[in-house]
Amino acid sequence: MGRFGWLKIIIIVYFTLGVVLYFLQDKFLFHPKSLPTDYTYHFAEPFQEINIIISKNESLDLVKFFPRDSVRKGVVLYFHGNMENINRYAKFADIFTSKGYEVWMPDYPGFGKSTGKPTEEKLYEVASLTYTLANAKYSNDSIIIYGKSLGTGIASQLAAARDCRALILETPYYSIPDLFSYYVPFYPTGLLSKYKIPTYKYLSSVKTHILIFHGTADEVIPYRCAAKLKSALKPTDEFVSIQGGQHNNLNNFEVLKKKINNLLIN
Repeated sequence: MGRFGWLKIIIIVYFTLGVVLYFLQDKFLFHPKSLPTDYTYHFAEPFQEINIIISKNESLDLVKFFPRDSVRKGVVLYFHGNMENINRYAKFADIFTSKGYEVWMPDYPGFGKSTGKPTEEKLYEVASLTYTLANAKYSNDSIIIYGKSLGTGIASQLAAARDCRALILETPYYSIPDLFSYYVPFYPTGLLSKYKIPTYKYLSSVKTHILIFHGTADEVIPYRCAAKLKSALKPTDEFVSIQGGQHNNLNNFEVLKKKINNLLIN
C-alpha cells in the first residue's frame, strides 16, 4: 500500500473515532446507577428522602441528612460525582452533620431515583432547585455549596448565580473540554464536547470564599487541570494541594478535615 493509501486510512480512522467520541461522550462522562421507585435507602445518619415531580418524564430525588441533635447551624448542598447515585456518597455527610449542618444531596437525572436525561442545563436546574428549596428554610449566609468531581462545575455555576456562605470544591476540573483534551489530545475537544461546564469562568464570578482541594496524584482529573483554576481565584481564596492524594481518597487526609472544620466553626 502506498503512502497515500496509508494516509487515507489514518484520516478515516481519525474521523471515525471522532464521531464515536462525540456520540458516546455521555457514556464516558456519566456512570449512573438507577434505582426502582420503591427502593428503600438505609443510612447511618438520620435522613429524609423527598421526590419532586418536575414534569411528566422528569423527577428529582433528594436526600436530606440531619445532625443527631436538634442544633441546626446551616445546610450543605452537596453535588456529587459522576458515579452511581447517593448511596455512593452518603458516607461523606458525616463531616458536616457532626458539626450541626444538614446535608442535602440530590441525584442527577438518570441517577438513583431521579428520572430524565442529563444535559448541562438540566444539571444546573437540579442545583438551582435544590438551592431554592434550601433557601426557603435557611438564609444565604447559612448555605454552603459543595461540589465533588463532576459536581464541582455544577456547584461553581450555582455559587456564581446565588449567594452562599462558602463554596468548597473537591477534585475540580478547569472545564469539560479541557479535561477531555487530557485523554484525547489530538482532537478539537472544544468542538466535540456537548458539555462545557466552564468551572474557571464561574469561579471568577463567585463573590464568597472558595476552598479547593486537589490531590497531586489524582488519576482521574489530573492535578494540572485543577491547578489552572488558581488564576480565577481571589487573593482570599484557598487552593489546598494534597501531596499524594488521589481522586477518591482525599477525605482520608487530615488537612481536608481540618480546613473544613475550621470553615464550619468560624
